[in-house]
Amino acid sequence: MSDIAQIARTTFRPEVLSGIGGFAGLFKTPDRYREPVMVASADGVGTKLKLAAQLGRYDTVGIDCVAMVVNDLVVQGAEPLVFLDYLAMGRLDKKIAEETLRGIAEGCRRAGCALLGGETATMPGLYGEGEIELVGFGVGVVERERVIDGSSVSEGDTLIGIGSNGVHSNGYSLVRSILDEGLRAGRFDLLAENDELNGTLASALLAPTRIYVKPVLNLVRDFDVKGLVHVTGGGFSGNVPRILPKGVRARIDLGAWPRPPIFDWLQRHAEISDTEMLRVFNCGIGMIAIVPAPQSDDVLDRLHGLGERAYRIGSVERRKPDEGDDSPLRFVRVPRAR
Repeated sequence: MSDIAQIARTTFRPEVLSGIGGFAGLFKTPDRYREPVMVASADGVGTKLKLAAQLGRYDTVGIDCVAMVVNDLVVQGAEPLVFLDYLAMGRLDKKIAEETLRGIAEGCRRAGCALLGGETATMPGLYGEGEIELVGFGVGVVERERVIDGSSVSEGDTLIGIGSNGVHSNGYSLVRSILDEGLRAGRFDLLAENDELNGTLASALLAPTRIYVKPVLNLVRDFDVKGLVHVTGGGFSGNVPRILPKGVRARIDLGAWPRPPIFDWLQRHAEISDTEMLRVFNCGIGMIAIVPAPQSDDVLDRLHGLGERAYRIGSVERRKPDEGDDSPLRFVRVPRAR
């Protein structure tokens, strides 16, 4: 318990009112909020945990767990305040637990939230040797008048994409089926250096989910951010339409950003169609901000100044259902001048 408390304490904010060890954690809303709205989210790491167990590497999945939660909070305009974890395994392995919790604490530091508490459960017979279950819960806060819900998105707005680290934490059932088949056939090695990937396949696939909290809150503070999309499970096809009001759709230029090499590798080895790639994976864009077109240059400059890889990836246009054109997304590939 003392080790866990020490790890958690490195993430504490002034609003935390209790230490680790009680039946529940206590915190207060920051004083600067006049009409605070609490925003809550829960998510897990999914079958990426199977790959982590296979490789015996748990240092990044804690970051993944935090990222999946706080990225869903910040798209509402919310500042993440606290995070709680649920870690389960067949038998308590202190080394695995500590490695995982250190990753969670690192994710909380990147997000600026406090690791307020959690649960470490042992369930003999339910999980295999080295296997874990990891789930996170988070609470954030936003001024009521600053809630971002996409309702003001309109024709002519610009989509700004922020780069991902790679696969992040979605699509790993498909990834693992590709790996299982390829490893059985001896076509590749998880731990061998791969020139195409600039490292090992294992490192490319375990790269942690980007945490977008700080750059997004920076944008929300100074620009008219009308909508935000966390490109997670369901890829572009499943997430972008969630923020669009009726009557408009997103036009996305697939050639507007460089796709990380892991996606080319996966698509080639599994012969996945472009449509399926966009439905399953983030394809190199982990967060999308929808802003008024006149602000797009300044938004890009701000993100580049913060060290982010950001691109103008598309625009919002009017739907034309009377012309049989009622899809919420339109993918194009604009030729680039040489």
